[in-house]
Amino acid sequence: MNLVTPDTGLLFWMVVIFALLFFILARFGFPIITSMVEKRNAAIDKSLKDADEVEALMVATMKEHDEMLAEIRREQSRILKEATDAKNTIIAEAREEARAEREKILSEARTQIAAEKESALRDIRREVAVLSVSVSEKILRDQLSPEAAGKAYLDRLIAEAGGMSTDIKAEENAN
Repeated sequence: MNLVTPDTGLLFWMVVIFALLFFILARFGFPIITSMVEKRNAAIDKSLKDADEVEALMVATMKEHDEMLAEIRREQSRILKEATDAKNTIIAEAREEARAEREKILSEARTQIAAEKESALRDIRREVAVLSVSVSEKILRDQLSPEAAGKAYLDRLIAEAGGMSTDIKAEENAN
């Protein structure tokens, strides 16, 4: 038996065994292998289909996410605008209140100043009256003698001074 040049009997049996093995495989093995390949192809196709569905779902989710982000940004912008408007309104109200308070304080100050001015004028008038009477008294002492005419003149001046002090008292009561 030479392996390089086989014998015809050996060659015959090798072909018979190969044909038998091929027949058995063709009858029982190939259908199983083919069905397994077909199942594998179906599984791959299903996986690809599922992947496409997931991708479409992911695209839809991303679109929805982008829309939600846009809505959130719009809402954020609206809230910021409302907050800015509220801030401006509060500032304007505070300014108006401050202006009103300032006007009230100025009005009260003007009233107080006017009252103090009137009081000062009354005091000045009183002082002027007292000084006038004092000066008049000194002048009259020097000019008047104990004579009756001097006494009459003095009585008249006292009466006039009494009338002036009555006028000053009436002004003080009026104020």
